[in-house]
Amino acid sequence: MLRADMASWVGLGRALGACCLLGLFCGATLPFPLQGANEKAIINERPIIGILAQETDFKSFQKFGSSYIGASYVKFIESAGARVVPIRLNRSDEEYDKIFNSINGILYPGGGVSLETSEFARVAKIFYNKALEANDRGDYFPVWGTCLGHQLLSVLTCGEDLLTWTNTDGFALPLNFTPDAKNSGIFQDFPADLLQLMASEPLTSNFHFWSLSVQNFTNNEKLRNFYKILTTNVHNNVSFISTMEAHRYPVYGVQWHPEKNPYEWKNSTGIPHSKAAVKVTYYIADFLVSEARKSNHSFANKSEETNALIYNFKPVFTGPFSSFDQAYFFD
Repeated sequence: MLRADMASWVGLGRALGACCLLGLFCGATLPFPLQGANEKAIINERPIIGILAQETDFKSFQKFGSSYIGASYVKFIESAGARVVPIRLNRSDEEYDKIFNSINGILYPGGGVSLETSEFARVAKIFYNKALEANDRGDYFPVWGTCLGHQLLSVLTCGEDLLTWTNTDGFALPLNFTPDAKNSGIFQDFPADLLQLMASEPLTSNFHFWSLSVQNFTNNEKLRNFYKILTTNVHNNVSFISTMEAHRYPVYGVQWHPEKNPYEWKNSTGIPHSKAAVKVTYYIADFLVSEARKSNHSFANKSEETNALIYNFKPVFTGPFSSFDQAYFFD
C-alpha cells in the first residue's frame, strides 16, 4: 500500500503518456498504470440523487428543524448535472419504497449521530438493503457514503461498529493508493496528473474522530468479501481506510469530504481550496452522477417529481455557528 517509485510508471497508457510529455510527474507516485475512460453506457440524462437527512444533533441547529442536510452536499451533486431529493426521517416504509423507485442513487452524508441507534442509521439500512436487492436483479442503483456515511456503510455491511479512534479532525491529507485502485470505478477517469497530485499533496479534507482501520477491515470476513480498499491514510499511528468500493455492487465510501473543497469556507487548514483540490471535487461528483445516470428509476409524474425536489426548501446561512456555511432543515 506504499507509494511506488518512478519505475512503477513504465508502460503507462495513453493518458499517462500524454501527461509525462508535459513533465508532470515528480515526487510521490501511484502504484498502478492508468486505464482508459469508463465506456459503460450512460442513458439517463435527468438523474436525481437522494441525500439522507439526519437528526439535528447540534444544539445550534435544533431551533431550525428536527433534521438537516448540509447544503454543500446538494451543491456537490448539482455541480455534476444531477438534482437532489431530500430523504427525510420518520417516514413510512411505503413512502421510502416510493422514493427508492423514483431516485437514481443515494448519498449518506457526514455528521455526528449514532451509527447504530439513530433514525439516520435506520433509514440508511432500509435504502441499503433495497439497493442490494435491486442490483441483484439487474436494477442499477448506486450508494455513496461520505465520512459518517462511509463509516455507516461498514456497519451496514458487517453488522457491527469496528471503528477506531484516530482524532483526524481538521486535516488535509494526500492519499496512499493501493494496487486495487488500478481497476476501480471511482478513479479510472481521473486525469493522470490529478491522481499524481492526490498522492503527493494534501487535497482531501478530513473531519472525523473515528476511522475504519485497515487491521479491523482485514480481520473481518464480511468487509473483506464485500469491499476493496482503494486508498488509505495514517494518523496517530493508525492506518485507516479512506476510500473503498464494493466488489460486486455500485457501493462506494470515502472517509474524506470531497464536497468541502469548493463549498465550505470555515477558516481551517483541513479544507484545501487550491485549483487541484477543487478538481478533485469535480471528478468525484462527476463519477457519482455518472453512476446515477445508469439508473432508470423515475417519478410517476412531473408533479410528484417537482414536489420532492430540494428546491422546495430554502437553505439557512449557518456559517457563523457551525461547520456548514449553509444547511437545509426539515421537520
